[in-house]
Amino acid sequence: MLDLNHGSQDTYGLPPAFSVADRINALIDSALVERNARQTPRTYLGGSRVGEPCARKLVYEVTQAEIDAGKGFEGRTLRIFDVGHQFETLSIRWLRAAGFDLRTHRHDGGQFGFATADGRIRGHIDGVIVGGPDIGIGWPALWEHKALNARSWGDLARHGVQRSKPVYYAQLQVYMAYMELETALFTALNKDTQALHHEIVPLDVRAAQDLSDKAVGVLRAAESGELPPRIASNPDFYLCRWCAYATRCWGTRA
Repeated sequence: MLDLNHGSQDTYGLPPAFSVADRINALIDSALVERNARQTPRTYLGGSRVGEPCARKLVYEVTQAEIDAGKGFEGRTLRIFDVGHQFETLSIRWLRAAGFDLRTHRHDGGQFGFATADGRIRGHIDGVIVGGPDIGIGWPALWEHKALNARSWGDLARHGVQRSKPVYYAQLQVYMAYMELETALFTALNKDTQALHHEIVPLDVRAAQDLSDKAVGVLRAAESGELPPRIASNPDFYLCRWCAYATRCWGTRA
């Protein structure tokens, strides 16, 4: 006889629905963490990282120093990265529909990018706009995209990328300099509302040169086995508290 009185479990002994969701999400996150672990570590300094304010952290990254226990990317963070790629695809589609000739890949299918210093400094850009409507800039122009949560997006829209997101601004300057482009169109998408912020960013030759010099200094420090000074005088500094190398850098004081 069929017995429908299963209480909080079904005939297969599964827990309540919310626990099933937790189990499935755990499986998804585990798969993402495993996929991320299989990726080949970078052996170069990425152009998107040069704007990182702590040169010591960049040396750790370039030398592939082991991060602190428990500081690796969790599944939730990796899901956020994946979603960001999907939003970028949508923004590309929307801009092309609006008449912008946005190129994201070379004829051979590879991504546009650059390499210098014997390949020890590299960067891959989101795209180049080679033509389109008159928006007050000349073509071609670098195109970079970020997907942000509402609070972060709002701050960017109010204050501009240079003030609100200096690491992104540095990325734009490095990319423009090495790609020999004089202008960038920076697009930021609000992941909560799908609102779009577009900002024209001109090449700042002085800033780009300073960032290039910084990158060379990081590589020299890495090659010589030296560590640049810490960015702060104590481990309670906000950047240090969130750093994946805090224990390595500060020892037991972290």
